[in-house]
Amino acid sequence: MPLAVSAVRTLAARRLGVDLIALLAIVAALAFGEYLAGAIVALMLAGGNALEAAAGSRARRELAALVARAPVTAHLRRDGDIVDVPVGEVVAGDVVMVRAGEVLPVDGTVEVAEAVLDESALTGEPLPVVHPRGDTVRSGTANAGPAIDVRATRPASEGAYAALVRLVRQAESEQAPFVRMADRYAAFFLPLTLALAIGAGALSGDPVRALAVLVVATPCPLILAAPVALLSGVSRAARQGVVTKGSGPIEQLGRARTVLLDKTGTLTLGTPGVAEVTAGDGLAPDEMLRLVGSLEQLSPNVVGRAIVQEARTRGLALTEPTDVVEGAGMGIEGRVDGRLVSAGNPRWLARHGITATGDAAPAGGLVLVGVDGRLAGRVVLHDTVRADAAGSIARLRAAGVGTVAIVTGDSVGGAGAVARELGIDRVHADLTPAGKVDAVRAAQRAPGGGPVVMVGDGINDAPALAAADVGIAMAAGGATVSSEAADVVIAVDRIDRVVDAVEIGRRSLAIARQSVIAGMGLSLVAMVAAALGHIPPVAGAVLQEGIDVAVILNALRALRA
Repeated sequence: MPLAVSAVRTLAARRLGVDLIALLAIVAALAFGEYLAGAIVALMLAGGNALEAAAGSRARRELAALVARAPVTAHLRRDGDIVDVPVGEVVAGDVVMVRAGEVLPVDGTVEVAEAVLDESALTGEPLPVVHPRGDTVRSGTANAGPAIDVRATRPASEGAYAALVRLVRQAESEQAPFVRMADRYAAFFLPLTLALAIGAGALSGDPVRALAVLVVATPCPLILAAPVALLSGVSRAARQGVVTKGSGPIEQLGRARTVLLDKTGTLTLGTPGVAEVTAGDGLAPDEMLRLVGSLEQLSPNVVGRAIVQEARTRGLALTEPTDVVEGAGMGIEGRVDGRLVSAGNPRWLARHGITATGDAAPAGGLVLVGVDGRLAGRVVLHDTVRADAAGSIARLRAAGVGTVAIVTGDSVGGAGAVARELGIDRVHADLTPAGKVDAVRAAQRAPGGGPVVMVGDGINDAPALAAADVGIAMAAGGATVSSEAADVVIAVDRIDRVVDAVEIGRRSLAIARQSVIAGMGLSLVAMVAAALGHIPPVAGAVLQEGIDVAVILNALRALRA
């Protein structure tokens, strides 16, 4: 009965599925009293479905565990106390306290002098943004400075984060239905089987011959071999730290011809690095970097860590600063070896009596440096490209991916620089989440584009991940809505795992096709023998099981590297 329901649904969708031949074989076996033959077919079919269901269930459990780590509570200020409540209970007007490093649960306005937020999850920009009192801030961004208060302007269900979730759901609902390889082969195998079975029964006058043809024709290579090969790919990918939602994404990866990549956190590390050090006022660049690097040792922000790392990479001897004062998101000042050093944005230097004019911030960011009350130079920052990114792009092209493009909310300048460094010739920049969905749709409509793979890591990537034929989320940095929207989650912080997933998909799909074609060829030979009366139904069912064993053993090769 479940098989009959499944077959009816497949036909209602105007598709011919592999289940239909199995249903006809079982019904015919019952009609002619060949119960053992029918039972063997039913057991084979149930086993194949159980394999697919178990793999899909396991993959979803692992994904659910990733997403479950996302924060679900808000810290409200009530009558002088701080009370933890579910995010869904926050209403407009409530004051929410957000600790350092936490994600803003609601949209609102800043209630303290200034807030320093990491907005990379929404915008792709890796550098912190300073918001003064009264500024509007969005849910889904992270507090990169000290604890702040935010007055909610709307419930969490109406915030920016919730809007992204709704966009994800819409993208998922509009996604074209995926037709399994097995069902595509069934579209021509089913009519051939029916023609041969009806012809054998009509010409011989023996309806049992028609049953024998149906039993031998039961597409075990389609029902078992293809899923086994693809699920072997799922297992192989999991050993590489790549979690997939069942076998469908593996098959899609095997046919992918277009890969779209987010920039920040995907092709780059999502943290700034030093691109250029320029010094003046009689200072050598390394000496200026030593002074500001020594000062930044006491700063907790990502910009300070990048400058310290660059100074140490150059082998500069850093000393401990004294009298250090820091303005979150603006700059830092202190004494290094008796010299007064200031580092930060123009407003910070102006506050300390140093005028900086004509310094336009480049794409990555800029830190101005003052020494003893005079402008001494500047440090230009950029988002560091992953060490394995260039090699990964080359491997994607070698694997048969024809189009590789950057799709990002970052600026054209920043995205273009990364594209030139990695040899990527297409860049779509300054995109909103909805704009990224449009870029995915355009790639899907392009001639010869094949299945489109979207790779991203941030909340703003989630709608595009849901819209793509295969969405791959880089989730090593923590769980976001992107993990829910994606078909594949990479749990290790390595972009080359994307290429591993594509290569595993290619090999698994090739082995699946090989197993299916070989199995169907053997089945066709057996069908002809059954049509001529040489194979009775029960013997045909046993013979088909022998073919099953052969093609499954071949399909299991996909487990190996």
